[in-house]
Formats: sequence, C-alpha cells, structure tokens
Amino acid sequence: MSTAPVADHELLAERFLTPAEHARVRAAIAEAEHCTSGELRVHLEDLCQEDVLDHAAFIFDELGMHRTAARNGVLIYISVGDHRMAVIGDAGINAVVPAGFWNDVLGVLRLHFAAGRNADGLCEAVHMVGAKLRAHFPRGRADRNELPDDISIG
Repeated sequence: MSTAPVADHELLAERFLTPAEHARVRAAIAEAEHCTSGELRVHLEDLCQEDVLDHAAFIFDELGMHRTAARNGVLIYISVGDHRMAVIGDAGINAVVPAGFWNDVLGVLRLHFAAGRNADGLCEAVHMVGAKLRAHFPRGRADRNELPDDISIG
C-alpha cells in the first residue's frame, strides 16, 4: 500500500488506485460476473475503527448485497490506512466454497499489496471469487446485473 504523504483533504482510499487501475478493477468485476448470477463488489475505506469483519458485514448490508436473488453476493473490503481487509460472502456462496477459501483470497491480496501492486491484487482476487461464483452459480438466461460493478469508497 502506498506510503506517500497525503494532504489532509485527500482520502487514502481515493488514492489507493490510479484512474487507470480503477478502470482495470471495474473491468475485472464485470468480467467475473459475466458468466455467473453472483454479484461482486469492492469497497475501499481510509480506516476501520472496529473489528474488520464486523465492519465489512455492516458495509455488505449498507451496499444491499444481501438482497441478491440467490444470496450469492461477495464483498472484498479494504481499509487502506490500517492495512486491514476482509472478504464477506452471503449465505448462498458461503455454503459452497471450501473451508479457508476467503483466507486464500486475502492471502493473494496481501502478497500483491505488500509489493505495491494494488490493482493486480484486486483483479486476481476478483477473478478467484468469480471462478467460484461461476462454478456454483452459472449465469442463466434471465439473470441480470443486480448490483453496480463500480468500486465503492466510503
């Protein structure tokens, strides 16, 4: 993660990705969702002042991710300033991913972030999650994009 000085008015989360990297991650989300009914979101924040899993679950709810038809939404949550992260899946996807899968996704993120490859880490994590969603929730004819593919910043 970047250690460059930040002016008081600049938010860390807004500087985590360049505009080009932001576009790459958005494209990765759209690609990952293309063959699945699952929904994937990435959320960036400056700091998390509570338990990261509890806060990620709160953001999951705030973003309406629990409202997907098959309960197969997945949130990748990153607290940029304090280097904390979580991956939260809804009941439908949690029931079918292998034990430790979310930790594997977190491991990929940590490796890339430590090397300063923020967008690469997010794209790889998105593709990992997308592969599991595709395997267990293939896209049907009537499927529609239930949630925005954009990266939310809070």
